[in-house]
Amino acid sequence: MLDIFEILGPVMIGPSSSHTAGAAKIGAMARTLLGAPPVRAAIHLYGSFAETGAGHGTDRALVGGLLGMKPDDMRIPDSMELAEKAGMEVSFGEAKCKDAHPNTAQLILTGTDGNTLEIEAASLGGGRIRVCKIDGIETNFCGDYPTLIVHNLDQPGHVTEVTSMLAHKAVNIATMQLYRDSRGGNAVMVLECDQEIPEESVRWLRHLEGIMKVTYLSLEEEKDEF
Repeated sequence: MLDIFEILGPVMIGPSSSHTAGAAKIGAMARTLLGAPPVRAAIHLYGSFAETGAGHGTDRALVGGLLGMKPDDMRIPDSMELAEKAGMEVSFGEAKCKDAHPNTAQLILTGTDGNTLEIEAASLGGGRIRVCKIDGIETNFCGDYPTLIVHNLDQPGHVTEVTSMLAHKAVNIATMQLYRDSRGGNAVMVLECDQEIPEESVRWLRHLEGIMKVTYLSLEEEKDEF
């Protein structure tokens, strides 16, 4: 069943919900997952994004999202200049993807804290997006819930550690997905939750043995840096 948002589409700056609203959301989600304002962003576009994105403002929308702008922000057309003023180094190229959605962007980011993130995401239309890969490992989530992404060694006990922590903090799991690149290799948990996860709990996870990286997508409003 369609909701009214899917029928009417998002409030946005630009001519296309896929190329502008979705692109801005991809940029904003990447910024949130990075956990800090980006100082370097290598952006690679695929399919329709690469072919017609410049004319639709996809490049400016992605950069606007990386600056923390929403799809309806009137400053998106000036995002390139604002990124330069903010000290963000931005480059663009064409992505080489296999069997990817035609509106796909790959972003390789470095934050002010030195942390890095590689994300591949697709704009599905109507302002909706899907995160397809994080740091080279396949995922499948849309950012509609507070989302915890845990990179860990493929060993017994890590799923229990994460789910027990969430239960202790009264955080209910809406969906949970498990991925690994090989048996005993690197693994990823993606947990969409009904409540926000306390910051101290995310920090606690980062210090556990066998946990390589923890990324958290919070839906709480971020203060505008401009």
